[in-house]
Amino acid sequence: MVPNLGNEESPEPPPARKGARRLPRRESALVWWALFAAFAGAALWLQSWRLALFGLLTWCLYQFTLVPTLCRVLKREGYPCAERVRGRLFACAPNHQQLKNDAVWRLVGLRDPFQKGDPDPDPETGGVVHSPYVRGRLTQADRALILLAAVGTLVTLVSMIYGFR
Repeated sequence: MVPNLGNEESPEPPPARKGARRLPRRESALVWWALFAAFAGAALWLQSWRLALFGLLTWCLYQFTLVPTLCRVLKREGYPCAERVRGRLFACAPNHQQLKNDAVWRLVGLRDPFQKGDPDPDPETGGVVHSPYVRGRLTQADRALILLAAVGTLVTLVSMIYGFR
């Protein structure tokens, strides 16, 4: 039997660390992959290329905006940001978002036309330890999946236009 310690008013256990916050649970990636498999199975069963294109477009939307991932922008200290975000195109804060936007523009071979200067200067010195080019660099997996999703979106749009004829 557990002795009564006299703190009946707080039945919840204390957090692991002071100031720690519990992040909400996210749905499993298996749910999304089951949906994509259902689209593929239905497209094969019905022999419908339009349903297959819709499944491809859903996967592209998932990769761009819905996949649970990490920010991964290098902080001034030199290590990647570990904040959770949704979508490979998004970051956790406005200054990180500007760095990620620059990286996506560089991925297609252009400069960001909306760039407003250094996105995250050091508050003490006004400079940065790593250049914005290095800090906003996309990981190899993110680059590959963003390019695959972009190609999938283009294939879907071209095939839809071709299907209207």
